[in-house]
Amino acid sequence: MNWNMPLILASTSPRRQVLLEESTWQVEVLPPSVDDGDLSPGQTPPEEWVEALAWLKARSVLDLLQESRPSEEACTVLGADTICVDEGRLLGQPADEAAARSMLEGFMERSHDVLTGTCLVAFPEGHRLLFHDRALVRWGRVNEDDLDDYLATGLWQGKAGGYNLIERIEAGWPIECEGDPATVMGLPMRRLHELLEGVQA
Repeated sequence: MNWNMPLILASTSPRRQVLLEESTWQVEVLPPSVDDGDLSPGQTPPEEWVEALAWLKARSVLDLLQESRPSEEACTVLGADTICVDEGRLLGQPADEAAARSMLEGFMERSHDVLTGTCLVAFPEGHRLLFHDRALVRWGRVNEDDLDDYLATGLWQGKAGGYNLIERIEAGWPIECEGDPATVMGLPMRRLHELLEGVQA
């Protein structure tokens, strides 16, 4: 399948938009009509769950396009979702500051996986590609004052696990990543570069 078409991001995440635009791809953003906070994975494995969420987001935007856009305006819809997996527990965006503190303190002096599920759908044909990428993140010990200062900023909001990888590394936190750092930030850019090569460069 050739994904070399104008790109529509089925996400309101500013980080995902920035990641794509930094790669010089022009992106149209259409919010998906899916609130993953209302959904529960049950016994679904993390890999399947994060792909399912990416598909639901992409599909909701595809439905919108089918209702409102001429079929000759072909494009690629990109949906994505990111979760942290900590000893089998699936962690999405913290609901409040207390939840963010609990997540961040739980990461310290340990490692956890970050999975980003990605779905590409061609409009109008409906061809679909689903995959996920995994990165391993290792944390050292963040002192309590630094953690308090960070939580007070509110920067934990809207982020899986309550943190942005590059932002925290640049702030001097003892964090290392094995894999694609962009996967931790919301999009597996190494893989997407292979798939989206030539999309409105």
